[in-house]
This record gives sequence, C-alpha cells and structure tokens, in this order.
Amino acid sequence: MNAVEIEEAVSALAEQPFDRAEFPYAFLAAFGNKDTTLKRLRSGASNKSDLGGVLQTNNIHIATCDPGQVTATLQALKASPATARGKAKFILATDGDSFEAEDLASGETVACTYREFPDHFGFFLPLAGITTVKQIRESSFDIKATGRLNRLYVQLLKENPEWGTAARRPDMNHFMARLIFCFFAEDTDIFCRPLLFTSTVQTMSASDSSNTHEVISTIFRAMNVKIADRAAAGIPRWADQFPYVNGGLFSGSPDVPRFSRIARSYLLHIGSLDWKRINPDIFGSMIQAVAEDEERGALGMHYTSVPNILKVLNPLFLDDLREKLEEAGGNPRKLLNLRNRMARIRVFDPACGSGNFLVIAYKEMRAIEAEINKRRGEADRRTEIPVTNFRGIEIRDFPAEIARLALIIAEYQCDVVYRGQKEALQDFLPLRSENWITCGNALTLDWLSICPPTGTGVKLKADDLFSTPMDQAQIDFDNQGGETYICGNPPYLGSKWQSTEQKEELEKIFSPRTKGWKSVDYVAGWMMKAAEYGRHTRATSAFVTTNSICQGLQVPILWPAIFQTGSEIAFAHTSFRWANLASNNAGVTVCIVGISASPPPTRRLFYTDELGNQIERKVNYINAYLVAGPNIIIEQMRRPISSAALMLFGNMPRDGGNLILGGDERRQTLIEYPDVAAYIRPYYGSEEMINGKLRWCIWIDDDDAKLAEEHPFLSGVLERVKESRLKSDAQSTREFAQKPHRFVQIAGRSTEHCIAIAKVSSERRPYIPVDLLNGRAIPSDLLFAMYDAEMWNLALVASRLHLVWAMAVCGKLETRLRYSNTLGWNTFPVPTLTEKNKVDLSVCAEDILLAREAHFPATIADLYDPDAMPVDLRAAHDRNDEVLERIYIGRRFKNDTERLEKLFELYTKITKKVAA
Repeated sequence: MNAVEIEEAVSALAEQPFDRAEFPYAFLAAFGNKDTTLKRLRSGASNKSDLGGVLQTNNIHIATCDPGQVTATLQALKASPATARGKAKFILATDGDSFEAEDLASGETVACTYREFPDHFGFFLPLAGITTVKQIRESSFDIKATGRLNRLYVQLLKENPEWGTAARRPDMNHFMARLIFCFFAEDTDIFCRPLLFTSTVQTMSASDSSNTHEVISTIFRAMNVKIADRAAAGIPRWADQFPYVNGGLFSGSPDVPRFSRIARSYLLHIGSLDWKRINPDIFGSMIQAVAEDEERGALGMHYTSVPNILKVLNPLFLDDLREKLEEAGGNPRKLLNLRNRMARIRVFDPACGSGNFLVIAYKEMRAIEAEINKRRGEADRRTEIPVTNFRGIEIRDFPAEIARLALIIAEYQCDVVYRGQKEALQDFLPLRSENWITCGNALTLDWLSICPPTGTGVKLKADDLFSTPMDQAQIDFDNQGGETYICGNPPYLGSKWQSTEQKEELEKIFSPRTKGWKSVDYVAGWMMKAAEYGRHTRATSAFVTTNSICQGLQVPILWPAIFQTGSEIAFAHTSFRWANLASNNAGVTVCIVGISASPPPTRRLFYTDELGNQIERKVNYINAYLVAGPNIIIEQMRRPISSAALMLFGNMPRDGGNLILGGDERRQTLIEYPDVAAYIRPYYGSEEMINGKLRWCIWIDDDDAKLAEEHPFLSGVLERVKESRLKSDAQSTREFAQKPHRFVQIAGRSTEHCIAIAKVSSERRPYIPVDLLNGRAIPSDLLFAMYDAEMWNLALVASRLHLVWAMAVCGKLETRLRYSNTLGWNTFPVPTLTEKNKVDLSVCAEDILLAREAHFPATIADLYDPDAMPVDLRAAHDRNDEVLERIYIGRRFKNDTERLEKLFELYTKITKKVAA
C-alpha cells in the first residue's frame, strides 16, 4: 500500500463505530497487513501481548481499554516486558473517545480524540515499511486531499469518458486546477466568506446532481468577469458574491464535466476539508499523480522531501544569501543591497514537474527577505521577490499548471505569514496574467529565450496564465545584472530505456561535442544544456542525477564536453538514496552535482560517512568522479598501469548451449560414455562462482578434434554446434561452424589455477567476488580471469581499496557493480611492490581462502552477506586491507573518501610517469 491508500483506510476506520475487540486488527489491516498475518494474530499464534491486547513482533503493541483509562493503559504498554521482548516500535491505546500513541525509538507521542487520529496517520507509516520524513508526518492533510481528489477525478472520468481522451484531457486537468484554487480560496478568506464555493454548489445544485455541472460552470464564468460587467454578461445575482480572479485561471471554456450523485458527494466532501493546511511544496508533487494514468497506481509516491531539495538549493545559493544576511547584521545599507540583489535572482528548473524546487526556493528566499525587512523596521513591506523570477519547463501540461498554482498559493501564504491576512488579501486578486512556467520539451527548447541573461530577450506577454500555449513566453521585466540558478531533478532513463525521440534529442545536444553519446543517461542532456547556458550568462546549475554519470564509461563521454564549455564542478553530494513514499521503497541511488563557469575558489564536497552522518569538506577541486582533486578522466587501458597480472575475459562458446552440461547431464553422459571424462571440465560463470552452482562444459583441444568427430557421443554434439553457428546472424560465429569442437572466444588457458572475478556483483557486498579456480576449470565470458597469476593479485582484487576504485570508475548495471578489466583493473594504481610486499599479500590471500574453506559448503553469496559475514572471514579481509593500505600510506585509511583521493593522486603520478 502507498501513503494515500493507507490514509483512506485509516479515515474509513475512524468513521466506523468503535469496536473494542476488532480495532487492533482493523488498524493493522489499514497499514497493509495481510489476512493471513491477522489470522495468526487472532489465533494467538503470533500475538505476544501480556496485557490482553495485540502485540505484533518488531512492530506495535496495541491495547483497547475502558473509558478514561487511555493514559494509564499507554503507560502499562510502555512498562510491559512483552513490549520489550517483542521489540515493538510503537505502542497505542484507545477507548474509542481518546487516542494516545508513542514512538518508542524517538519518544514522539500522539494524543488526540479518536475521530482525529487519521490526521496523525503519517506518524505510523513505518508500520507499513514506509520511511517517513518530518514534513509528511506533520502534513497528513496533503495526502488526504490528494486521495479525495483522486477519487473525484476517477469518478468523473468514469462518468465522462470523453474527458479522458487525449483531446479533452487538458480540459479535465484545467478543471481540477480550478477546483483546487476554489477550495483553497474559500478557506483562506480570498473569497468573501468561508466555504463559499462548496456551500454554493450544495445549495444551488439539485441533490440528484442533474445541474451540478451548470452551477460550477456559472461560478467559473463569474470569476472571469469583472463585477460591474456581470449583469451584461448574463451572470446570475447569486454568483456575484464570487470575486473577479482573472489571471487566466477562469478564462477560456467554462465547460465542466457532468456529475453523478457520487461525484457530487465526493466534491462536497473535499470542500469540507481544511484547505488552509495545504503545503504547496508537498501537495504539488502528489496532485501531479492524479492526472497521470500511469502514475495513479503510485499515488502518493512523488513527494520529494524538503531536506533533499535543500541539499541542492542550500549550496547552490541559499547558504550564500544567509551568510550575507549574517554579515549584514543590522547595517541598513548592507541589508538593502542584499534585498535588492535577491529581487533580481532567478531560479530556473528546466524539469520542474509540479514545482517543488521552485516553491521551496521561493519560500526560503521570502524568509530571508522577511528577516531583512524586520531588521530595517519594515516588517509589513510588500515583497520585492516576484514569483515570475521562478521559471520552469515541464513537458506535461497538468504539472506545469499545478506548478504555477503552487507558486501562487506559496506567495499568498508567505504574505499572510510576513505581512498579515489583510495585506495579503489586498494584493492577491486579481491574479497576474504573466506566463512564467513553460510547457514543452526542455531538451528541444532554447533556455536562453525562456530565462534570458538580462531580461532583454523575447518579451511576449501571455493573455492566459493557465490555458494558452506556453511557447517560450518571456516576462516583460528588467532583471539587469541578476543571477540565475538552475536546479531540479530531471528524468534519469538509462540508455537502453530511451525512446527513439529521446535518442534524437540527445544526438542534437551531444553529437557535435562528443562521441559515444548513445551510452549516456537521459539526465546528461540537462547537464550539457546547463553547461552551455553558463557560457552565455552568469549562472550556476545543480541537478539531482543518477550517480552513473559520474562513474564508468559515461565519464569520458560527458564530462570533457562539459569542461570544454568552461564549467567546473562547484559543489557535489556523493551517492545517497533518494527515496519516496512507496512502501518498502529503497529509492534510487543519486548524487547532486553543481557546475559553474565561475566556481568559488573553495569547493564544497558533501558525503555520508559510515555512520550515516552527512559530512562537508572544503576542497580546492572536485573531479568528475566527485572526488577531491583536479579533473581526471579515467580512460580504458589495454594493459595494467602497474605490475599487476594481465586480466582477460573468460571464454565464450557461442554454441547454442550444446557444449554446456548440467550436473545430471554430465552424470548420465559418463555412465554411457565414461571415456569422455577427459573432455568434460568444470565451467564457471558469475552465478556458478558466487552461488556455488555446478555446470560443466565439453572442452576439446585442437589435437583431439579428429578423435571427437569420430566419437559416438561427441560427434553428435559437434554436429549440433555446427548447425547452431551456421544459423547465427554474426559472421564471426558462422565462420566458427567449421571448428565446432572449440569455443569461439578463448581468452586464455591456465595450467595451475586462475583467479576469477565476477563481471556483475551486488552493491551490498563489502568486497568484489573473487575466487581461485583450479587449472582444469573453464571461466565463462561472465567472468574475468587472471590465468596462472601470482596470489598477491587476488589480495588486490579482494581489498576494500579496489572495491572503492571499481565503484567509482567502472559504473553500474542498475544498482549492481559492473566490473571492467580495462577500466577497473588496468587503471588501478598500485605502488611499486617489493618482494616482501608480494609475499605478505599472498599470505593474506591464502588466509581469506582458508577462512572461506572453514565454512564449507557456504557459498560466496552466503559468506559475503554484509549482515551475516563470518567473524574469521571479516578478520582475514581486515588483515588484507591493513597490509595493503600500509603499503600505500603507512597506516589504515580513515574512510573511503580518503582511499579514493589517494588512488586518484597515485593514478595521476603513475600515468604521468608512463606518458613521460
């Protein structure tokens, strides 16, 4: 279940008559517990309560009680030994009138009436596996409103299917935006009296809903006509109480979809909510899902937390504004200069969605401006920060519409907070008619026209803020000398998921600048356009992006092109999880990269340490791998830059599966043809090596080819291989049809052993999977191999140092490490090793293998589960890391950041030496 579905279930529970015996199970069901789970609790099989309540292990202890005993019952739950034994995260007590609960980890509590507990449902979202943030816990209204609007939207489309067609969907979305404005306006005194819209619809429309659409249409028409002109326009007198709104919100067609009784009931229910509590930075991103068919199933998952957004906005420009405010103190002149500077700042989000980044930026700047005004004795001064300075591009019309509406609501709310309700109302209506959120494709539009350097570009004034075509409209205002900050969270889309149209967009951006552009993530298009924008005007850009653009093969494709524009990395957040409100959602691993053609002399590098704390470092440079140091691009190399062994591919059969045997096939073959045992060898891919599975292959040397052709079993195998290869589309494979006895690609052969390395590995493992295979084993093309290499090479691969290097420079397949011999191994910088160093490392490698052997038959997957890694194996790796790291710097590294910085420094020295 997602957050919206949970809120609806909890609200439905609160509306039902209180059933003391049933409540605990109904409460757990509302948070997604399955019937089988509840059945076990009812039977007592999994209920561990010692107070006659319901205790779900590792979750919650619930007890219902007699009237007036809620507080005492909650205290008893807290003191209960069963609560501690069951590791309950929450305790909850209710008598049907009062409701109290506590988060035992944080100590936070909830105390309210029973009917009000749905307002606190966000407090309990961890019960559904949803990691919450403070803003969500404190703003359950936004989720509740989103759920109600979604129900109304779905019902109206059901009753008016034509409104769901591509031709009419913009009308439907526009209608929803009008409704949202009316609900907000009637609860915030923008309309002349509370609940004006909702009560008028209830009074003037028939209970059978036959004329509901006509009443709403009349209200919409009234708000688009000045009061003096309404009689002439045929507006009935009962609609005169609605103000003139203008701004394009109510212009255009006043059509309204027809309402059934159910839809009318939904609308009146929505109107009864307290819309003063709307939080535009949360609500906008959630309401966006209402109008997107493919996203409605994920309703409530679009919220981007304010702390995450501030990870972009603070180092981008807000921290600097706050520092200047601190420096200004009470100096009126400095405060005035800062206020004038802020009035000219533009924030531009070229993938703005429903406007989260723009709304947060606006609210934060208004807070700074309010402090300036307070210090200057002008607390009620009208703001000089226009919402039109907060520009955006959004490809879908409804989110673009919601973004403008969210900014309008944010402006009004800020005016109420900083100037008072009276002044806020005085300046709010009529709405502006400027058009400052552009609906279009950000990768094909000219950003300089949408957000020009000095306000002297195209000056097209839109007549209709909310429904005219939004083609690069430019607000007619002077912004001479102002700063521009570009930010956002563009779509990521790896190369294989991009459509033909998206590929064409990237080609137009990259083909003149760099080869290999087909391999870059979609978000790279925004990075490149931002760098190009920075060539023409004073601007700093920062995007949330997949960390893959700062790893592996994408780095030498993308970053030289960005650096050629004169941009450098001004600040960065290294990889972290960007989670949403989906149940049990792990989120996507992202980084934040800020670029500028005029970066500060000291750059800011943020990372998360091993304890989960965010650390900031001041450094001189940040390179494309988000490591402190000058710009270095790691290119693929054909041989190791150090004295390490040559790492080659495994062997590729291209045989149609005919040379590969499973365990049962091998056993049956040897029973019938025991003489072929000499030709059957262990065959290892990454699955076999990591998970201990057994497969075998038929391996025939050239000298034995003639014999195999005459063998009753082998001859049939070779014939099938030949037929399979002849059918191949690849010419090189067809040519090998004449040599069916051998693999098509044989990278190497070992006589004693080979060190095998997995090409793809889980990102959770603390070390790269590596193993020692005997001389008869054949590594497949899903492994890399070092044939007959010295053991100290295994110690290098198995080290933490090598893992962090590979994670930085090799890139990923989805979230898994995608290892590369040419990028990860051949570029790995290793100091000159003495013979003693090699002996010491060889001993460490042997100790690791012996520690594994002690846990036979546990597999590499079992042994390297980070939550269950054996103590002796971890100790063997720690010794290996210590021996190797002392070779590098004479001590253990403090953290991965220090490891990477040393490796990049050493890489620079070695490659310069090699080049010389």
